[in-house]
Amino acid sequence: MTQPALKRDIGDTILAVDNISLSFGGVKALQNISFSVNEHEVFAIIGPNGAGKSSMLNCINGFYHPQEGTITFKGETRRQVRPSVAARTGIARTFQNIALFKGMSTLDNIMTGRNTKMSTNIFLQALHFGPAAKEEVEHREVVERVIDFLEIEAIRKTPVGKLPYGMQKRVELGRALAAEPDLLLLDEPMAGMNIEEKQDMCRFILDVNDEFGTTIVLIEHDMGVVMDISDRVVVLDYGRKLAEGTPDEVRGNQDVIDAYLGVAHDDAEA
Repeated sequence: MTQPALKRDIGDTILAVDNISLSFGGVKALQNISFSVNEHEVFAIIGPNGAGKSSMLNCINGFYHPQEGTITFKGETRRQVRPSVAARTGIARTFQNIALFKGMSTLDNIMTGRNTKMSTNIFLQALHFGPAAKEEVEHREVVERVIDFLEIEAIRKTPVGKLPYGMQKRVELGRALAAEPDLLLLDEPMAGMNIEEKQDMCRFILDVNDEFGTTIVLIEHDMGVVMDISDRVVVLDYGRKLAEGTPDEVRGNQDVIDAYLGVAHDDAEA
């Protein structure tokens, strides 16, 4: 369905997740999870519903604070960080449920992704005066390049609430890209899409990774997509790490087959 992942120069470790455990009351969402992600990789997190995938992303970008373990990003180790700080250090994300300003245009929604890059104060921004006016022009140039990259020029002035679902997903990707992240977290970027929309999103993800060099960690349920575009995969099940490896290694792992992929044992086949 998709083009194979492009060959890229994989760099050193940019993200290391070490022994992360997260609980909500008596519910153990994550239990002693460890993995690492290298620069320029497309790294997939898969698993059944309730496996802890979104909780893992929330720990990485600071929305959740794990009770145990550490996260190291670009050489800086921490357990807790505010999402705003994570964004300023180079982490951006999209969400499982679209989180856009429905009454605002595509352009204005993507402009919000530049907030962490703005240095002038709110008063000058409101007056659109002096340094603030110059800064807005510079940020708008970045946003316009993102719009061109995602091929959404025709909807740049359209309120996003009037756009079809698949196009709203693309706008949300644009908002994340506007932050010029080193690490892009994508939470089910293709959920609810038809085949054509998935093909477009796969193409954009690969292009972001290849042309911008952005490291990508994604959650995705479509195994065809995961196997086609990922360099490595980690599998979670009930908050535990079940397996990690290349797509072929994970696809052939019997524990993964039993817990998630649902393919019968060879000796059980007729």
